[in-house]
Amino acid sequence: MSTSFKSIRYFIAVAESGSISAAIHDLGVSQSVVSQAIAQIEADLGTLLFDRRARGMSLTHAGHQFLRHAHQIEVAMRNARDALSSRPHTVTGSLNIGVTSLMVGYYLPFLLDRFRRVFPRIEVQITEDRRDYLEHLLVSGELDVALVVVSQLQNHRALATETILRSGWRVWCPVNHRLAGEAKVEAADLAQQPLVLLQVDELGDAATALWNAGGAEPKVLIRTSSVEAVRSLVATGAGCSVLPDMLYRPWSLEGDRIEARPLAHSLPLLEVGLAWRKGAVLPEPLRNFLTAVRPTLDGHHAGVSGLPR
Repeated sequence: MSTSFKSIRYFIAVAESGSISAAIHDLGVSQSVVSQAIAQIEADLGTLLFDRRARGMSLTHAGHQFLRHAHQIEVAMRNARDALSSRPHTVTGSLNIGVTSLMVGYYLPFLLDRFRRVFPRIEVQITEDRRDYLEHLLVSGELDVALVVVSQLQNHRALATETILRSGWRVWCPVNHRLAGEAKVEAADLAQQPLVLLQVDELGDAATALWNAGGAEPKVLIRTSSVEAVRSLVATGAGCSVLPDMLYRPWSLEGDRIEARPLAHSLPLLEVGLAWRKGAVLPEPLRNFLTAVRPTLDGHHAGVSGLPR
């Protein structure tokens, strides 16, 4: 198609004025230019948009349909022009971000870097705390947005969310461990092993549900808030663990290898994302934050995250 935005503007002017002669008065172009533009649109669409009469032009049924689309195109172009005319580097304001201890090391630096590149003059304040307390701060208006495990949120009626990624769970075990040779690991077999549980962002509670459902009693070696401690303990043979794929690396800090195997009965997917208080109008700093980070998040919504770790 060779229809241009300028041709669409000419079409709207003629449709609203009822004649080419009336339209060119405001457009400031010749009658032949407008006539050619409309003829080109009709040729591109393969249908007549106007009934031509001696004293003017009226829209056909197809013309009325196209006029609705033409107005949408005009609005979209105006919005795009307004967005491009703004200068994000001059925008000021403040943004209060909440984050849990797990997210602060894994995803916050990545999102914050993206935001600061686009809106460098917006002042950012960060609060690290438990997910339930961050929910309280969001609802009370003390935080603008929080980076949390959104699948564990309790106050769904008051909070809006946007998922960044969804992660399944696997069993982590040492190289040459018996479970490393299994295609899928049963909860009963895993319960017989010493377990290293990550007790952060309520991940340990979610993993424990695996055995609660089967009535087994797991042998917990340690509950720790350190991901690197889990990696080292598993890699050196102290025990096994059950963790989301988003945290998996095949090596510990000491260079020992970790194997990962799927569960025979999967746990519900863990969803990481952004949460903010529901409202008719979002605060401008929050709108700017979502605008800045969304293009970067588009490729990270499924499976294991591609975000830097």
